[in-house]
Amino acid sequence: MFTFSLTLVRHGETQYNRDGLLQGQGVDTVLSETGIQQCEAVGRYLRDTKFCNVFVSDLQRTVQTAEIILRNSLHCSATEMVLEPLLRERSFGVFEGRAKDDLKNAANACGQSGRDFTPPGGETPSQVRLRFKKFLKVLFRQMLEEHGSSGPAASAEVESQRRRRTNGDADPSGAELGGCADGGRHRAPVHALVVSHGTYINIAIRHLVEDLGCSPPAGVKVSHLFCRCPNTGVSRFVFTLRDSELGPVLSAARCVFTNRKHHLETQAAE
Repeated sequence: MFTFSLTLVRHGETQYNRDGLLQGQGVDTVLSETGIQQCEAVGRYLRDTKFCNVFVSDLQRTVQTAEIILRNSLHCSATEMVLEPLLRERSFGVFEGRAKDDLKNAANACGQSGRDFTPPGGETPSQVRLRFKKFLKVLFRQMLEEHGSSGPAASAEVESQRRRRTNGDADPSGAELGGCADGGRHRAPVHALVVSHGTYINIAIRHLVEDLGCSPPAGVKVSHLFCRCPNTGVSRFVFTLRDSELGPVLSAARCVFTNRKHHLETQAAE
C-alpha cells in the first residue's frame, strides 16, 4: 500500500475574473495585481509543505500561480512543474470572453442551469470529468512508480500518529486545526500539488466524492464541498493505492478539506 496527499489550488485572480468574464481555454490571460498578491499569500500558507510532484494547467494564469507558490516554498522551490493540458479549465465555447450572465441567460432560455448547459463549441461537465479521470490515472501511476517504495515508511508514520492520538493528542486532519495548512499531511509522507481552475476543480471534487466515494471531513456539509472555489482556494485529499497487474488501484480516499481561503482572510487583515 502507498499513501499520498493531493493539494488542489485554483489560480489567482485575473482581470477577467474581476470583470465577471469567462476565460475557459481560449482566453489565456495573466494574473492581476490582486491575483499576484493572492498567490503570494497562498505560497506563504503552503510554504512548509514539501511537494514532491507539481502538475499545472498549461495556461498562463495557472503557470504564474504555481511559480509563485514554488518561489515561496521552503522545500521545493527547484521542483520541476509538469504542464498538463488535462488540467485546463472547462471550454465555454462561443461564450469565452463574454460575461458570465450571458451564459446563464442562454442556459435559462434552454431551461437548464448554468452548470449543466453546454454552450456551442464548449465542453459538457461529463467531458471535463473524463479529462480529470484521465489525469488521475496518470497521477496515480506516476506517484506509485516514483514514490511507492515509501509505503512502509508511510504506514509506520500513520501508525505513530494514531498512537499519539490514542494517548490524548488531537487529530491534526481538518476541523481541529481550523485553517492550518498542515491538515492531512501527517497521513502521508509524499505530497503532490495541482494548480488548475475553478470550474475544473469543482467538477474534480464532485468526481472524487460522488464517484470515488471519498469520505468527507466530519461535520462538513456536502454543499460546502461543492461550493465555488475562490481564487487560490485550497483543497486536499489523501489517497491510498495498491499495485496490481493492471496498474494502480485506489484502495481508500479521504477528503481533508475543500475551498479553504484562510490565507486570503489573513491577507485582508494585514
